Amino acid sequence: RLYVSHFLSTWNSRVFEFGAVLYMAVVFPGTLLPMSLYALVRGLSAIIFAPAVGWYIDTGNRLQVVRVSIVFQRLVVAASCAIFYVLAADVQLDSRVRAGLLAVVTVFACVEKLCSILNMVSVEKDWVVVVAQRDPAALRAMNAQMRRIDLLCKLFGPLFIATMDSQSSRLAIVVNFGMNVASLPVEYLAIARVYYKIPELQEAKTSPQRSIAPQAESPLATHPPAHEAWNSLLKLIQHSARDFSLYFRHRTFLPSMAGAVLYLTVLSFGGQMVTYLLSSGYSSMQIGIARTFAVIFEVLSTWVAPWLMGRIGAIRAGLWLSSWQVTMLAAGVCVFWTFQPGDPFVSASGLVAGTVLSRLGLRGFDLCVQLIVQEEVEAEHRGVFSSVEAAFQNGFELLAYASTIVFSRPEEFKWPSLISALAVASASGAYAAFVYLRRGHLLH
Repeated sequence: RLYVSHFLSTWNSRVFEFGAVLYMAVVFPGTLLPMSLYALVRGLSAIIFAPAVGWYIDTGNRLQVVRVSIVFQRLVVAASCAIFYVLAADVQLDSRVRAGLLAVVTVFACVEKLCSILNMVSVEKDWVVVVAQRDPAALRAMNAQMRRIDLLCKLFGPLFIATMDSQSSRLAIVVNFGMNVASLPVEYLAIARVYYKIPELQEAKTSPQRSIAPQAESPLATHPPAHEAWNSLLKLIQHSARDFSLYFRHRTFLPSMAGAVLYLTVLSFGGQMVTYLLSSGYSSMQIGIARTFAVIFEVLSTWVAPWLMGRIGAIRAGLWLSSWQVTMLAAGVCVFWTFQPGDPFVSASGLVAGTVLSRLGLRGFDLCVQLIVQEEVEAEHRGVFSSVEAAFQNGFELLAYASTIVFSRPEEFKWPSLISALAVASASGAYAAFVYLRRGHLLH
């Protein structure tokens, strides 16, 4: 039932995430500005409000937290679909009305993103650990299964909604709306069944000391609204500073940050890389085939990584898989740079091959880091730690977008690719430092 709830949550999130791009392209043809603003604000909201999400996870009732994420995520997606349908319909709307609806959809996207983080952190970083009941083998198996669900939804979710959109954008929006509404009661009940079946989930976590002792003041004292707002802002800043301090000083900071830095990449068959490949002579079919092979390697990692962790431990396995990723990407980028001026197709093919092969190391390394964080981060700090981690992931992802904004022409793609390779190398170096500090050596 936990897998059912996770599948529905991930599926709906992936479908809407990709579907929103398609809907934007139909509603605002000929310009990337609305989509860029939409994605930028959505990403920034995840960075700004991540500590608050973590605080709610650590202090709230486990079932209530997940149910809140499910209900609000489904409601805002359904509302967004309704707005997209109005925008896509053959109705003449004033430009200010269209801009206002875009702003509303963007706000809803921020709520959806935060609810997605809330659900992901709660289930993957807390519930799974409790359900595994201190059994490392069970935890590895559950992590791998959850990741398979993520990857399969990542592959088939966009494909499904794109197929619907190829028939009719309004049909795709209606289907997206219907799936969200239909899955809400199933998710809501399935997660409750898990909660009541596992007594440990019902146990209260030790609440972290996060409150600031108020200063004694007269009960008759009143403050103007501006003063109250300023005090609230100061408290929020202090709470956020405490959360980030916890993250930076934690013993799992280095592997967590190494995993976050990997989000600073354009070598992921995302929009930036696909756009470049199209300009280099690749067809949509060829890109689809390459992307499928990449997902196959990612899914393969969900068997390779648990097996390797069972043989040599999560820390050493992470080093091996990180090294694999760096090696494959470095080889691909070298081929890309060597042939890039003269033969764009060959150079792009080298980059594609390196990226595809590196996905085995990327996802395997991610599973190793996830296990280390799950085992070593205290239960009362899992929400804060993982939410701050998610904030850094979104921050590095925005930097990846910034790299292609600065180097926007296809012939300049070599620079974002180099930045991506250097980011992966630095992540591997940070993890190697963690291994050395933890074990005193690297090679055996």
